[in-house]
Amino acid sequence: MLVRIARCPFSMLVVLLAAGLQAADEKPSPSSAAKPAKNAPPPAASKRVPPAPPLDWKAGAAAAKITPDTLMWMAGYAARKQPAEGTLQELYAKALALEDEAGQRVVIVTLDLIGVLVTLRESVEKQVQEQYQLPPSALVLNASHTHCGPEYRERSGREEEARNYHAFLATTLVRLVGEALADLRPARLTYSHARAGFAMNRRRNYALPPEDVNANKAPNPDGPVDHDVPVLCVLDAEGNQRAVLFGYACHNTTLGFYQFCGDYAGWAQEYLQADHPGLTAMFVMGCGADQNPYPRREVELAQRHGRTLATAVEAALFANPRPLHGTLRSALEYVDLPWADATKEKRRYPVQVLRLGHDVTLVTLASEVVVDYSLRLKRELARPPALVWVAGYTNGYFGYIPSERVLAEGGYESPAYAPGIEALIVGKALELHRQWNASAGKSGGADTANE
Repeated sequence: MLVRIARCPFSMLVVLLAAGLQAADEKPSPSSAAKPAKNAPPPAASKRVPPAPPLDWKAGAAAAKITPDTLMWMAGYAARKQPAEGTLQELYAKALALEDEAGQRVVIVTLDLIGVLVTLRESVEKQVQEQYQLPPSALVLNASHTHCGPEYRERSGREEEARNYHAFLATTLVRLVGEALADLRPARLTYSHARAGFAMNRRRNYALPPEDVNANKAPNPDGPVDHDVPVLCVLDAEGNQRAVLFGYACHNTTLGFYQFCGDYAGWAQEYLQADHPGLTAMFVMGCGADQNPYPRREVELAQRHGRTLATAVEAALFANPRPLHGTLRSALEYVDLPWADATKEKRRYPVQVLRLGHDVTLVTLASEVVVDYSLRLKRELARPPALVWVAGYTNGYFGYIPSERVLAEGGYESPAYAPGIEALIVGKALELHRQWNASAGKSGGADTANE
């Protein structure tokens, strides 16, 4: 064999050696035969599957159309001289019911309306307490403040249509709360937030000297704003999004025509539901009394702002949402706001504070609250990892609620309340929050029932 190899040409020798090496490579060795393939999955016994997050909540959602069946007079602009001419976009009421492992419940209702009249709140509150044993503190009624909804306050010559719509609305909301409670199913909750920048302070800049070219012009691009977009997401057992509750602090005044629609907030909800079939999207109005959407006055702009807000919600859902665990707590009390004219009867003003799990505190304030309240409460209530969400236009609607800054400056958003109303409102919210902390400390850190 060696003689034959020696007599082979060099080129043939190379071929023979290569063939021998290839054969050696292809022949498995005893040690290599027992090794698994490089990309083969590990044996089943060695796999580590993270446990699914606990389904420690129950949630239910319901929605109902509340667009008037008749062409009612519209709310929001005193200059209007005629009733509505039609409907561009349907108006909705939506309810989200939440229940913790201890059986404590909260129902949050959102409305595509100018506001929640005190009489509406009182009627719905009484009926849901009687029918569903839901305490007043656990019921939230928030209006988007669209200026393209019906006027259901009684006005001279239009009393009957206002009464009829008010009755229809109360009946619908009570039914809606019941449907949301009946829909309670195991769920997970997450919280996150993003930002949207189309809101701008609509007051003039009082800090400018009188001779400045912009001294008496609005809006004020340097004025205080709250661009936060808080998002509460409800997930089912498979991780599908069932509902999102999201907020923003800005007037729904892109439009001022004679057709019913939800303005930018209506389109934001519509876009989210179209992009996520089966989702219930709910908008919560923040402290936007001195905030307007800019630019405005065209339907396309309202749709654009709605898409901007919907995109912010999507961003919040994408950016590391925080799972919520713990229990529900709720408290509702009233403060009396004095007028500058001491002979006038004080305004009875509701302040509501809810805790969603261990991390999220939701403060709701009535009527048209300027942005200073949101910014201040976020500063004063925030305790890491606490997250603070402040809503206006909730549980009552009766005009503007100025801060001390706005009260001193005067202007459109500053009715003649006596100085000190900001301290009364913020003080009540802080008081309710402190009571919770004290009761939690006495019970070893456990949350207590609705108050």
